[in-house]
Formats: sequence, structure tokens, C-alpha cells
Amino acid sequence: MAAQMNICVLGGTGFVGTALVNRLSDAGHWVRVPTRHPDRHQALQVLPTVRLIRADVHDRRDLDRLVEGMDAVVNLVGILNEHGGNTFQRAHVQLTAKLIDALKAGRVRRLLHMSSLGADPHGPSRYLRSKAEAEALVHAASAPVDFTIFRPSVIFGPDDSLTNRFAGLLRLSHGWLPLARAQARFAPVYVGDVTAAFAHALSTRSTIGQTYELGGPQIMTLEQLVRTTAAVAGLPCHLFGLPDPLARLQGVILGCLPGKPFTLDNFRSLMRDSVCAEDGFERLGLARHALLELLPTYLAPPRTAGSQPAQS
Repeated sequence: MAAQMNICVLGGTGFVGTALVNRLSDAGHWVRVPTRHPDRHQALQVLPTVRLIRADVHDRRDLDRLVEGMDAVVNLVGILNEHGGNTFQRAHVQLTAKLIDALKAGRVRRLLHMSSLGADPHGPSRYLRSKAEAEALVHAASAPVDFTIFRPSVIFGPDDSLTNRFAGLLRLSHGWLPLARAQARFAPVYVGDVTAAFAHALSTRSTIGQTYELGGPQIMTLEQLVRTTAAVAGLPCHLFGLPDPLARLQGVILGCLPGKPFTLDNFRSLMRDSVCAEDGFERLGLARHALLELLPTYLAPPRTAGSQPAQS
């Protein structure tokens, strides 16, 4: 096991963050997790080496307090859609700039930064461009800050907003679902594999200054991903792909609804395939798991007494 460390995880109450905090706690590390609502995260509060701190990560004074005395900081903060003042610039770029300043002021060298596969300063969406801008800030800080950047494809797991969301939509619509960019390609990556990469980097100095693309072993189109989800969950599935003009209109309309289930910027992100140019897991010497290995463990419908497995 790696030497015990003091680690602050920004975004530690989210989907990936919760999985990472559990992994780090299990490994014996002391973990500091900022949140505006500590009472909402009882599952983390009971972990013996985890401390939830009421804080606003966008407040520079809170950031200074959070990173003080840390051996490493993990930045997992990210949004897929903008809501009011919580823009891509604020969540991805401005926060990263403030965090780097806080790290320098607190003389904390180690930073693990979550980006996104497809991040590009000339990318088709504001989301991808903001992720690239944040990466550039991290690279520019490399003299006093020992960074590692991770660029995952879409992430799946028991509490994800990917397969669970599609299953929920299929239930609501009785299987009928219009899909924008149905042939967009992904390399779905298991949340446990992503957190294993982060944990490995904390104990491996050769990862400093490196960027790792993280994808699962199988490349799937969006249509294949939804159909696989439906099959495993035992749900009807009647998909029809939308031509791009209608998909753009769908993004405009749905982006005005509460919760923004799909936006024009989401559509633009789908114009860039989320597949790896290189295998980051191979570079790290870590295994990875396919979607169908794990999807049935949390999405398959419960079997009733006396029921028989489906025959192929």
C-alpha cells in the first residue's frame, strides 16, 4: 500500500468523487471533502478517515483553507450543462485558476485533474473548449505544481447518470426514444477503473506531467449503448435517430426545460467521438472492464421467485 497521505478531493460528493473517496479511505488515506451540505452525504461521513468540510470551492479563502496541509489535491469538479451563473467558464476554468493559485500559496505540489476525452481549444462545444482551457492552465502551472491529467470517455457504474438515465427515459417513454447523433462513438469506462487510475497516480511519480486517456475496451455508438442498456434492464427499446437539424432543435427545446435533459451544447459535444487515441490504462499498467461485464450487476431487473433466466 502507498504511504498514507492527506488528500483533498474537490467534487468528492459526486458520482466519481464518492467512488474515489471510498477507495482512498479503504487504502488508509486521510481525505478532506468540501461540500456545501455535509448533512446530505451520510455515506461519506461514516468513513473513518474522511472529513466533510462545509465550504464553497469557488471561494478563494475556502480553497486556501481546504488545501492547507494537504499532500495532494484532486479536482473532479465539472458540469455537463450550464445553470444560471454556474457556467463552464466558472466551473472548469475559473475554479482551476483559483485552485492553482491556492496550491502555490499553500505550497502543495501534487494535483490530479479530471478533464474530458475530446477536450480541445477548437472543439465544437463550449464544454470541450472550457475543458481544454482548464488543461492549459494546469500545464502552465507545471513548474511548482506536479500535475497528472485524466481524460475519460463516458463513465458508467451503479450510481451513474448515463446508463441509469437511459433506463429511466426508456421506462417513462415505454421504450420510444429519439436520439441525436445516434452514431456518435464512445468507449464507456467503468468508474472503478477510473478511480483505480487516480489512486495509482498518487503513488507513482512517473505519472507526473502526464495526460492519460481513459476508455473501456469496447467502442460503442450511442445507439448501441442505449440498446445494450435496454436489453440488460429488460426494457422495450424503439429508437429513431434524428437528423442533425432536428437534433439541434431538440437541444434548443429540451435545454429550456427544468433540469436541461439535453442542450444544444450537448449536441455539439456529440459531434466529436469520445474514443481514445491511446490506451491510458495500458500505460498505467492497469486492467479495465467492459460495459457488459458489470452492467448486469446493477441494472438487470430483479428475478421473481420461480422465474427462469432468459434463453438466448
